[in-house]
Amino acid sequence: MEDVNAEQTSRPGIAEGHVTSADRLPPRATPTRLSFRRSPLALAAAAFFLVTAIPFAFGAPWLWLAYVFPVAFTYWVLRVRTLVDAESVTVRGLLSSRRVSWAEISSLRLGKKSRVSAVLTDGTELPLPTVHVRDLPALAAVSGGRLPDPARTEAQTSPPPPSTPERT
Repeated sequence: MEDVNAEQTSRPGIAEGHVTSADRLPPRATPTRLSFRRSPLALAAAAFFLVTAIPFAFGAPWLWLAYVFPVAFTYWVLRVRTLVDAESVTVRGLLSSRRVSWAEISSLRLGKKSRVSAVLTDGTELPLPTVHVRDLPALAAVSGGRLPDPARTEAQTSPPPPSTPERT
């Protein structure tokens, strides 16, 4: 990352390129690689379920399988993410991973619940897990100009606010 001062890196994770849904990129910071992932706070839910499953797990034979759910949820939280750098977009799913270069992406599709999918040049869609509409400015910054920044485009095309008449 270039030109990042101590104030911009005071929040852990942003300096390394890790972005969660609540993070906002500091102004003038253009990372070369971002990792869109689930919030680590979701692991607290898995730990809670793991602890509350103890009485069930020892209650009868085969109820120890109740531990499968929090372990699977933990694996899902840690595994599913979207990695974006200047050359490509890598989508990591639960059991698979796919890397797509920026040349193969023709546009982005905004779906329900602010989900984002990449529309490839062959017409197929590649869902980008953990990327939401609010993450588009960060995605545009890392893409190196391949994607337009919707925040800047909207600011440039919006009319100026109406002026209020002066009182005399």
